[in-house]
Amino acid sequence: MSFLPRFSVAVDLKSATTEEFDILIVGSGVAGLYAALKAARYGRVGIVTKEEIAQGSTPYAQGGIAAALCPQDSPAMHLQDTMVAGAGLCSREAVSALVTEGPGHVRELIHLGAQFDMEGDRLVLGKEGAHGVRRIVHAQGDATGREVERALVEQVRNADCEVLERVVVADAVTVDGRCCGAVGFDAETGEPLHLRAKATILATGGAGQLYSTTTNPSVCTGDGIALAYRAGAKVADLEFVQFHPTALAVDLFPKFLISEAVRGEGALLLNEAGERFMPRYDARAELAPRDIVTRAIWEEARRTGTDHVQLDLTAHPLDAIRERFPMIYQTCLEHGIDMAVRPIPVYPTAHYLMGGVKTDLRCHTGVEGLLACGEVACTGVHGANRLASNSMLEGLVFGARAAESAGTLCRQELPEVRTHSAAPRAQAAFTDCRDTLRQLMWDNVGIVRSGGGLARALAKFEELLVLQTAGELRREAVEQANMALLAALIARAALVRQESRGAHYREDYPETDGANWQGRLELSPVPLDETAWELEPEQAFAPERD
Repeated sequence: MSFLPRFSVAVDLKSATTEEFDILIVGSGVAGLYAALKAARYGRVGIVTKEEIAQGSTPYAQGGIAAALCPQDSPAMHLQDTMVAGAGLCSREAVSALVTEGPGHVRELIHLGAQFDMEGDRLVLGKEGAHGVRRIVHAQGDATGREVERALVEQVRNADCEVLERVVVADAVTVDGRCCGAVGFDAETGEPLHLRAKATILATGGAGQLYSTTTNPSVCTGDGIALAYRAGAKVADLEFVQFHPTALAVDLFPKFLISEAVRGEGALLLNEAGERFMPRYDARAELAPRDIVTRAIWEEARRTGTDHVQLDLTAHPLDAIRERFPMIYQTCLEHGIDMAVRPIPVYPTAHYLMGGVKTDLRCHTGVEGLLACGEVACTGVHGANRLASNSMLEGLVFGARAAESAGTLCRQELPEVRTHSAAPRAQAAFTDCRDTLRQLMWDNVGIVRSGGGLARALAKFEELLVLQTAGELRREAVEQANMALLAALIARAALVRQESRGAHYREDYPETDGANWQGRLELSPVPLDETAWELEPEQAFAPERD
């Protein structure tokens, strides 16, 4: 990748509408909104989002929030489960922060008005794959994300935060290596915007829209990762893309998720012949980590010549199903499936990105003034495979940490911005290549990968990247440029890592190679060739034995 423009748009800052903030937050999911509430005490906070404030991934989250909140559980037990699921690449320090600080933030979320399912004065806790005990807080059965988003949006509306909706943030603005805010534009009018800020927090979520099948909504195009990389930040762990094992196998885009909690409540996975197959793949059966269940379903469907398997909860009474999973039950009914009577057709789909912008545990990206938290960031907390229901917990813990770091940055004075980039060269009119890119990702950078497929996909992504219409103030153009860049980075990382581990499976390197690959792969923002990566060693985790 010899050509990488510093900016994705051309904006004359002198003619742009300027907004001044102490802290600018890009994204409005759990990480961004919680960071905003925590940051409000430090100064003027602006929240920028591509669509309406509640249109991110958080409302789609069904399962819940994992936290050690009962006497039978502990942060140490949660840490062990997280480290085991992460396949040897979790940062123990990051996981320790997650599991020790997490319970307090869940309690604060309740204080802020989130209404979780209760029995009397006790939280009802669910169990999901790879968790040793019940520790999943949930709301309205299977609508946890929607309730969390509701509570946080309500609090933000009442706080001293300014919300800018339907604004596309295209690039970070830097002066001598320090981020001084961002440049973007109104998605409806194309009006250019200069968003000055002493601290900028990226909380833009993931990148599921890079795949032809995903649970992620339309806003998840990897914008924050691409923006940070162009600004000079490193990225890490991008080869680890989590494919959720059980999305509803009907014609939907994005796909409807069938929560891990369904298996946690006893649902069984059956193949085309009606045989339960998971015990043949892992002793933990349906409650094995997501990467193991996903590949088992892929293999079973391939072996039996079908495009799905069955998730069977019919042994449970109708009333129990409707009470615990009301949204899933209703959605299945709308597609002609009564899950109390017959199994649900399911198949894996792109769901979550373990990698992202490399940050320290205080959310600093390495570009002064630019912070990142939530799915866009990579602290090493998820390793090679995220433990179910740790994602919203990560948003809370590191959203709070990002706000604290932003507060420190607010003490600094901003330098004046002298110039901003013009388009790097003349560009052709925008041509929509997103469907082609998505299919390339699914076919070659998906559940099972090979060196040949990755190399072919990478070459195509680099071609697409060179052809992008940088300079055009159009949401689709900016998103496509970001998608092409991130697709190339993911494919490059997957090609470099010559082993299989967690969510990254190479059929040409099917074994885990701890001798050579016990570390986190980092890509630096330089012309992308074979020398532009490094492996940061990560100590292997030895789980405690009973």
